[in-house]
Amino acid sequence: MAGAAVRVFNGRGGEFDAVVDTATKAGVQVRVHGRRDAQPEVHVDVTLAQAVLKGDKMDDVVRDAVMMGVLAIRPIVTTRSEVALASLRRSHRQERWQRISVSSAKQCGRAVVPVVHEACTFEEALGPLGGTGSPRCGLMLVEPSAAASVVSVGEVGSKPSDATILIGPEGGWTPEEITLGSSVCRLVTLGSRTLRADAMGLVAIAALLTHWREL
Repeated sequence: MAGAAVRVFNGRGGEFDAVVDTATKAGVQVRVHGRRDAQPEVHVDVTLAQAVLKGDKMDDVVRDAVMMGVLAIRPIVTTRSEVALASLRRSHRQERWQRISVSSAKQCGRAVVPVVHEACTFEEALGPLGGTGSPRCGLMLVEPSAAASVVSVGEVGSKPSDATILIGPEGGWTPEEITLGSSVCRLVTLGSRTLRADAMGLVAIAALLTHWREL
């Protein structure tokens, strides 16, 4: 209602005190009168590259990833994904997930709204990780027996400036994807406990941020 004190944010880290001037069905107009300290952000620019899951499970993945402080979410289509890339683009799922990102940022008090990128293939998601100009930290979550080079979260190393965490679909990664991913990523395991694909991202982000002393 008019005269109510509110807090507003611009999605890029700015948070402000404001007062509602008018509130109608057409929209709300506010008058900003002071900047305030926004909730601190994680010091690692985390991108969650999540294989698209069945049904509405991705909605929860996006919501939880935003809650945990990621900077971006990149939906990917893998060999065992049950959703086609063309179908995702026709159904405008990216726009839906971006709205969920905005809503989750509001609920969690973040002044930064993580971007949800357009869905891409697994190979396309690996592209930025293999560049020579600006090396990026890629961490691909796999089962302990996936390869001889698999490490635990505690062996990942010191805190990077950025990290891309790759999570597979319900059916898991194929051996070929693991081989390809290992060429530009570290293979990381959370141990022998079996986790649902829609929970893996949340657990992995929490474990890694704890390891990097960001939680």
